Amino acid sequence: MARSRSSASALLAIAAVVAYLCLVPAFVAPSRGPAQAPEVDLRVAAATFAGLSPLAAEQPAAAYDSVVAMLQSWLVGGTVLIIIFAAALVAATANPLTKRRQEVAATMMGKK
Repeated sequence: MARSRSSASALLAIAAVVAYLCLVPAFVAPSRGPAQAPEVDLRVAAATFAGLSPLAAEQPAAAYDSVVAMLQSWLVGGTVLIIIFAAALVAATANPLTKRRQEVAATMMGKK
């Protein structure tokens, strides 16, 4: 009975919290004063401009300069995937537990 009351009170507390969160306003109303223009700090603007100026001087490099580079990347990626799958296959077939289970199953079938 005590467990029933504690779970009921916990459920009631959770329901109260959910109801409170649903009834609380979700957004804050803007102030009623006159609209003010945002202040811009000249130092921040200058630092931003100085940081972005190298991007204006040089054009960004393309992802692949040629078809050969694209094909090489595909070959390297494919080779890496083949190596990963081969390692997983070796790990799956060289599992000593699986080999032992197969040996036990074979001996059990021989005894029957």
